[in-house]
Amino acid sequence: MAMLEVKDLEVYYGMIQAIKGISFTVNEGEVIALIGANGAGKTTILQTITGMIPAKRGSILFDGVEITKVAGHKIVPMGMAHVPEGRRVFSQLSVLDNLKLGAYCRKDKNEVEETLEKVYQRFPRLKERRKQIAGTLSGGEQQMLAMGRALMSKPRLILMDEPSMGLSPIFVSEIFDIVREISESGTTVLLVEQNAKKALAIADRAYVLETGNIVLEGAADVLLNDESVKKAYLGE
Repeated sequence: MAMLEVKDLEVYYGMIQAIKGISFTVNEGEVIALIGANGAGKTTILQTITGMIPAKRGSILFDGVEITKVAGHKIVPMGMAHVPEGRRVFSQLSVLDNLKLGAYCRKDKNEVEETLEKVYQRFPRLKERRKQIAGTLSGGEQQMLAMGRALMSKPRLILMDEPSMGLSPIFVSEIFDIVREISESGTTVLLVEQNAKKALAIADRAYVLETGNIVLEGAADVLLNDESVKKAYLGE
């Protein structure tokens, strides 16, 4: 059974249909990439899965449980976390307070401390800057904080929206290395990314979106060498 199953999903903004009846699956342990141009509907899909935008039609199943109409704050304790586009850190709070907010739904303080230490091991820079105000971090550090905050909820599935956006090339490589490490540590990943080449390089499978439709799907390494994908998304 798929960990995440999206069936015939339709999403509207007013009268405008943003998502046009798409279906896809994410199996446990996979890294799945959603790629496509700006405005293709990638962010809308993630926001609908995590309860931020209502679906007009279709269903979303997480571990076989229907979550289509479940509020976002109730989805997190079920084992799903969302790293939003643009990082969305709490800029006036410290790095440590941001991380602790990621664990708001967890009750066992000892387990939360253990997770915090694991996050610090993965992101040593966050430990160094734990007392620093989040809004003063660099873009790359804020992205690490957003990822660390999501990991504090101990998710089994993590949704990442454009983690490399606006980052310097050195940070881009570092962020994709971290995504790979998160996957290898046992967390399933659904990745939305404009940097199609990097996304396909670490993904198991991928779906290509155009104006709210899935137009291609398959093994990531196959899509990486597909001529139409190369021409449209890889600049080749």
